[in-house]
Order: sequence, then structure tokens, then C-alpha cells
Amino acid sequence: MKIYCCKDHVELALDVMIDETESFPVLEELEKESNELSTTCEYCKNSATYMVSN
Repeated sequence: MKIYCCKDHVELALDVMIDETESFPVLEELEKESNELSTTCEYCKNSATYMVSN
């Protein structure tokens, strides 16, 4: 499971990941080059800054 999120929604993404997987999530900052490939936040339309995964 992966959630792409912006800086404003990173706490929400971490909470959702913990609730759904019941394990500690991995938080990775996306590189600027990959961020420009139109990856957007799953909670708004801003550019994604982080990927939360398990």
C-alpha cells in the first residue's frame, strides 16, 4: 500500500496507514525530478512531497 501526500496531509496519511495496516509506516521524501511527473496528493490537488508505504 502506498499513499502519496503533500506536506499538509502527511500526518493524515501516516494515521491512515497505521489504522489500515496496524504496523509502522515508512515515510519517504519524493525527489524533485519524480515529483514533477504530476504525482499529486491523494487528499488534495497539490504536488505530492512524500510517499507513505508499509
